[in-house]
Amino acid sequence: MSRGANGSRRFFGAHTLDTGGIDHAALRAGRAGMRALQIFTAIPKYYGDKASMRAERVQRFRAALEVAGIVPEHVIVHAAYVLNTASTDEEKWTRASAGLTKELERSTALGVGGVCFHPGAATGGDRAAATARVARAMTQALDRIDGHTRLLVENTAGAGLTIGRTPDEVAAILSAIPPDFRSRAGYGLDTCHLFAAGHDIASSAAAQGAVLDEFEAGTGEPPSFFHLNDSEGGRGSNRDRHALIGRGAIGVEPFRWLLADERSVSVPLIVETPQRNPDIDREDLSPDAYDVEMMTLLRSLEPMD
Repeated sequence: MSRGANGSRRFFGAHTLDTGGIDHAALRAGRAGMRALQIFTAIPKYYGDKASMRAERVQRFRAALEVAGIVPEHVIVHAAYVLNTASTDEEKWTRASAGLTKELERSTALGVGGVCFHPGAATGGDRAAATARVARAMTQALDRIDGHTRLLVENTAGAGLTIGRTPDEVAAILSAIPPDFRSRAGYGLDTCHLFAAGHDIASSAAAQGAVLDEFEAGTGEPPSFFHLNDSEGGRGSNRDRHALIGRGAIGVEPFRWLLADERSVSVPLIVETPQRNPDIDREDLSPDAYDVEMMTLLRSLEPMD
């Protein structure tokens, strides 16, 4: 069983500011004592279907990870927000699918553990057909890009026609991946999204565990990462609005329960909460104060193994 430098079996990190480059994001994470990291490899409001990864950028990032003490397997790349691989519009689907393939290419070049992405919206209303389209885009990417980096579906808050909010929908996507590629596909769970989608993760440890059990039973595997975010909206609000842990509707205690669950062990545990100072200078490698606060809080909630 892998452990961090402090003997912990849990690998806390954040989506740190990449001002100055993704290598700077890694160095900021290391200075905050993180052992996991999430980054973008391209501007997230664009498809990124034409953006490639330069060799020197890979070298700088890998060197920065080594300085930071973060192994590449504990790095997650978040794909562009605009990729709707569930779309019925063939032109939009083709562009989104190409963007997902290119993201997997860039992330594989970096050697990271996984790419997480939002599956998109079931335009047209047929949710079963939408899950099949997501699986088709994933299969195309996995077929075209060889390597060890995995494609990971992220559960959604359930607003509008978005899919991936239930265990059945996540399972339907993954079950449609051909057997040859299935080991390179998986999923992760965002606590804000779970809560906003109506899942009971905050009333008791038993209720939260039952939710995780449903996802694991449906997919046949535990989550490959967690996003640890509190929620501005209430349970069932379908609002994807993250809050600092303890300053939202979920509260602190449910995160203690999650960290006591064995499914939180040895996978990236990524905070995606607000930054206190998002407009830092590109040469400022100091970690964000809120990120440091969240790391300190999570370590205080971690059980003694």
